[in-house]
Amino acid sequence: MRLLSRAGRTTALTLAAALVLSACGSGDDGDVAADDTTEEADDASEDAEEGIDEPDEVAEGVTEVPMWVAFTDYRLDWARDVAADFNDTQDEFEITVQGYDNYEALFDATLLAVDQGNQPAIVQYFEAATTEARDAVSGAGEPLFASVEAAIDGRDEILGVPVVLDDIVEPVQNYYTIDGEFSSMPWNTSSAIMFTNRDLMEAAGVNEIPTTWNEIEEACATVLDSGEADDCITWPNHGWFTEQAVALQDGLMANNENGRADRADEVNLDGEEIVDWVEWWKSMDDAGYYTYSGTQRDWDGAYNAFASQSLPFILYSSSDTTLLTEEGESAGFEVEASFLPHNDDRDSGGGIIGGATLWLTEGLETDVQDVALAFLNYFNNPENAADWHKVTGYIPVTNAAVTLLEDEGWFEENPNQAVAGAQLEAAPESPATAGVLMGNFVAIRDVVTEAIEDILVNDVDVAERMAEADASGQQLLEEYNSLFVG
Repeated sequence: MRLLSRAGRTTALTLAAALVLSACGSGDDGDVAADDTTEEADDASEDAEEGIDEPDEVAEGVTEVPMWVAFTDYRLDWARDVAADFNDTQDEFEITVQGYDNYEALFDATLLAVDQGNQPAIVQYFEAATTEARDAVSGAGEPLFASVEAAIDGRDEILGVPVVLDDIVEPVQNYYTIDGEFSSMPWNTSSAIMFTNRDLMEAAGVNEIPTTWNEIEEACATVLDSGEADDCITWPNHGWFTEQAVALQDGLMANNENGRADRADEVNLDGEEIVDWVEWWKSMDDAGYYTYSGTQRDWDGAYNAFASQSLPFILYSSSDTTLLTEEGESAGFEVEASFLPHNDDRDSGGGIIGGATLWLTEGLETDVQDVALAFLNYFNNPENAADWHKVTGYIPVTNAAVTLLEDEGWFEENPNQAVAGAQLEAAPESPATAGVLMGNFVAIRDVVTEAIEDILVNDVDVAERMAEADASGQQLLEEYNSLFVG
């Protein structure tokens, strides 16, 4: 594989970022030469100023070590509380945490800040853009991010903080270990699982939570016949659920072992696993069992349908396990989490992760980098990783955190919180369950989402429409790869 020159890569990454981030901004949950960037930089600066939750200024004489995350809600508050605890151990440095509304604004702001010489030290970026993050370069043509594992350089502790990177739970290791090492530090890790309104399900005459596609169909027929609910099941039309369904059937979304053995250069958007999933999805919609809000990537629409007790089943992100469970408690119904239902004819695969990791920017001064590394490991120490899980529903990402929660009896008292981790642990280790890595992945996700909407709304043939999606996805991948490979 021949990579482009530094100048070529610099131009390439700007174009690639434009493709990727246009998709990021649609709802997912490099630079060109200086003479051509003035207007673009001004636009990026204006965009970056919107939807930002800025931290307080640091005291005079203290070196700020900024961390930027794509949260502006209670999750940002949690991160700031942890940073404050860490800062109590420091005299000369202070971690500050700034929140952005989405990954697009965050990434644009990072590129601009790096080029202006006031870069953040730590940046949150989501799993589907891992390839783009690894490929990204600054306006000067330098890598945007440094390898976290390489920067740790085999140390067991940094500034007195124990290194936890080697204790990351296996499913997360499998996703983020690339070319033999972690490029970034895992943080918010989720999986897609099913949530059931058990009270509504049982009132409709279904006593056991369905575990397969056929069982879902049978349950939905019973629910609708009972008159207890007009709808049965929903999930957002988002590419992530299709990726989950393909992995559950041990299928691949790209060649070269899902981009794990070598850079992916062929998509697989019309394989048997994906066509079977979409055909089942369409059959559920045709039968009146699946409820589509009519909007792509509509997480809120699906959530609200379940929360309003319009239907008993929802496929959703485990990151909202706490919220959904509490939603049921406050409304007086029992929410029970379970594994995703699988294809009755193919059950050899397993669930895959979602979420994001924390990236270390390249070019930090050694002392600043060490503070950032120490904080990344402090952020995921057993107590913090366990508390983050409790507050949100994201899985605990270290084995020590899992052990701590088990010793506390947490999972016995809160069984819903154990489901996502158990589903990931149950998945056999394979390229399918490791998850796909490829360039322009977020834009390719949107190709899948658009195709499925076309199938649901316009009643087009599944195999033919997914073949069209495959061609479109292939073009996006080739456009991306052309910027790196010669």
